[in-house]
Amino acid sequence: MFKLEDFEKYGKAQFEQAVTSAASVQNGVSAIASVWGDYAKKSFEDTRFLVERLAAVKSFDKAIEVQSDFVRSSYETYVAEAQKIAGLCNDLGHSMLARLQSGAH
Repeated sequence: MFKLEDFEKYGKAQFEQAVTSAASVQNGVSAIASVWGDYAKKSFEDTRFLVERLAAVKSFDKAIEVQSDFVRSSYETYVAEAQKIAGLCNDLGHSMLARLQSGAH
């Protein structure tokens, strides 16, 4: 027979699971946003430093060298940060999938 207490327990368990899942997702998204913010800040600072260095050069060859170093460094930084963010997204996806699978059983 259906009891009101059973329904309340089920509802409470589902609510707690939803809150836990939401907190997990929020933490994952927050970590991703933090990494993106740090990358944007570093990128801005690197670009500002490039402009300062270019303003100080006296020859065209040196300007090309400074710019080439900047492009190389920027690409390496981008790849490293993209891999870090991809890892965080992967972790978040696995966490969400695990919670969905555990809730389905």
